[in-house]
Amino acid sequence: MERLNTRRILVTGSASGIGRATTLRLLSEGARVVATDIDKDGLAETAGLAAEAGTGERLRTALLDVSDESAVNSVVADAVAGLGGLDALVNVAGMLRGAHTHACSLELWNRVIAVNLTGTFLVTRAALPALLETGRGVVVNFSSTSAQFAHPFMAAYSASKGGILSFTHSIAQEYAKQGLRAVNITPGSISSGITENIFSLVPEDTDWNLFTKLTPALGEGLGAPDTVAGVVAMLVSDDGAFITGTEIRIDGGTHQ
Repeated sequence: MERLNTRRILVTGSASGIGRATTLRLLSEGARVVATDIDKDGLAETAGLAAEAGTGERLRTALLDVSDESAVNSVVADAVAGLGGLDALVNVAGMLRGAHTHACSLELWNRVIAVNLTGTFLVTRAALPALLETGRGVVVNFSSTSAQFAHPFMAAYSASKGGILSFTHSIAQEYAKQGLRAVNITPGSISSGITENIFSLVPEDTDWNLFTKLTPALGEGLGAPDTVAGVVAMLVSDDGAFITGTEIRIDGGTHQ
């Protein structure tokens, strides 16, 4: 299937997990992709997997800290120039740090907000002119089920993802008449860099009984990143042409 063979796409957070799976899926459907991440080694592994799949010639990579305004502006400008325009942006980059809310430092709070929420804003802002120029641009942002359901010890993370949820609705309405679509993906119970390292990202005395409701109804464990990547591919293709200003929750029925 090559429904994306004319699409030029920028993906952040491509060094692992959902971002890597998304990058590889978009390439497999014919897209030209610029993949970014702060993790140099992980990004190189993604490029290696693309090469093994025979899609590496359509992939460019760039190191990027999405919370760095100057770096974002430079990398996005280079991506647009290299691709000759931009049809879609997929903002996957994010981080999680947990803490008891009463003990959460301002430094931790600000860092999570800076990467997740401000980073999504900065990359989107930089990409919007090119996306609007196409008349059919798409922004896919990554919120989380934590924005709408109780995820304890994750106040900063949940707040950042709630902000992304609202931000996406705002731009969907603001630019709809210019052909732009904006959609939130809200994953939950998906295997990723965050979930794989969850025990080191929350307090040592975390009461795991508070997480008993965070169990998928489907399958026997966490969902694969590929299950999310396939939905992203649909959204940036013509198959998603009438979807905007909404959320798609992918959690295996965890939050029924």
